Amino acid sequence: MNRIIGFVFLIFIQSLGLKGQETLTVKEAVEIALENNYDIRLSKNNFLIAQENVSYGNAGMLPSVTGNFTQNNSLQNSTQVQATGDTRSLNNAKNNNMNYGVSIGWTIFDGLAMFSRYDQLKELEKQGDFQLKKVILMRVSDVIATYYTLVEQQNLLSAIDSSIIISKERLQTAENRFSIGKVSRLEVLNVQVNLNEDESNRLRQIDVVKNLKISLNSLLARDLTIDFAIVAEFDFDEGLQLAELLNQAKTQNPDLQIIALNKRIAELEVKNVRANRYPTVRLNTGYNFSESESSLGFVASSSSRGLTYGITASVNIFDGFNQRRNERVAKIQVDNADLMIGQQKLLVETSIATAYQTYQTNMALVVLEEKNEKIARQNLGITLEKYRIGTISTVEFRDAQENFISAVSRFNSAKLQAKLSEVAIKELIGQVAL
Repeated sequence: MNRIIGFVFLIFIQSLGLKGQETLTVKEAVEIALENNYDIRLSKNNFLIAQENVSYGNAGMLPSVTGNFTQNNSLQNSTQVQATGDTRSLNNAKNNNMNYGVSIGWTIFDGLAMFSRYDQLKELEKQGDFQLKKVILMRVSDVIATYYTLVEQQNLLSAIDSSIIISKERLQTAENRFSIGKVSRLEVLNVQVNLNEDESNRLRQIDVVKNLKISLNSLLARDLTIDFAIVAEFDFDEGLQLAELLNQAKTQNPDLQIIALNKRIAELEVKNVRANRYPTVRLNTGYNFSESESSLGFVASSSSRGLTYGITASVNIFDGFNQRRNERVAKIQVDNADLMIGQQKLLVETSIATAYQTYQTNMALVVLEEKNEKIARQNLGITLEKYRIGTISTVEFRDAQENFISAVSRFNSAKLQAKLSEVAIKELIGQVAL
């Protein structure tokens, strides 16, 4: 019996790190995801775009400089009748006109809309930063959840492996008893069926573990065929307090931060719309060159160059009451943004309270199922000893064996659910639950 129990514990020890495989910790998995995950990389690029958009030129504060060049040529058969009655004609008469220069335009007043646009661009940059943080939290939470789900399923596989070792020992014992006439062939066949069932469960469990490894590799955006060992340990943050979590969420939850920025952007949009009530003043200047040639005409050629300058002002007098409508719509958008802040705050608080309650329940289940797992292990050892000396039946032993596997499964499931609840809480308050 001691040899068999030793084999059982050996299986669990081997599950912590398989030979020939690189051990991947949850921290390393998160670091790889931060570097490789496509959603995170795309969100980083979107944030870089938002950063690039914050400029005075994009807000319309800077002048625009344009280089112009125009060349027009014609070849015509022309006839001219002058005031004196003389007629002049020329075949293939050439006419060439060329203009080039530099134009500068600068809007110096547009109802202060350019300043509110610049502020909007800065708020959009902050929004991009919070969006990046949100994506990072979501993908990192996915990595952590997948990793610990893999830990749970790997531990269950180890329990099945230990059960197979015991089933093989049972089969050997049953065959020895059959050979000396102490049991019938039926008992041997029943034990063989149990062993085959364990082997079948093991194959299915191996498939679950391998698929989880593929899913984790996919989240890490690396070769899906990479095999690795895992650290089969759960660490819990047992210091979580609901009141503290709710306070942290107010300042760190990405969704609340994004919603608050949306209100600020809506308020700036009101200023943009109101700016249309004021005139727009634009300065224009430039330096232009002009040359022309004509084979037939009073002027054979001419050229000019010089500075041009002026000012343009325009104001909206009547646009079918669209200005008033746009202002009203902009104000309603501000009200909606304010309502969405309250709605999102309630949603976050509800989610945290629910996740916290689930976390407390799962932590209690971890303690309970750990005791049950120890009892089931002890019961299996005692039952194995009784089976070896022939004081219990095969059916009774199989019940103890299945109870052990069920207890291990429930214990691992309780640990996983507690960890997933912790991960969900940390994601809601804007933290990573390593």
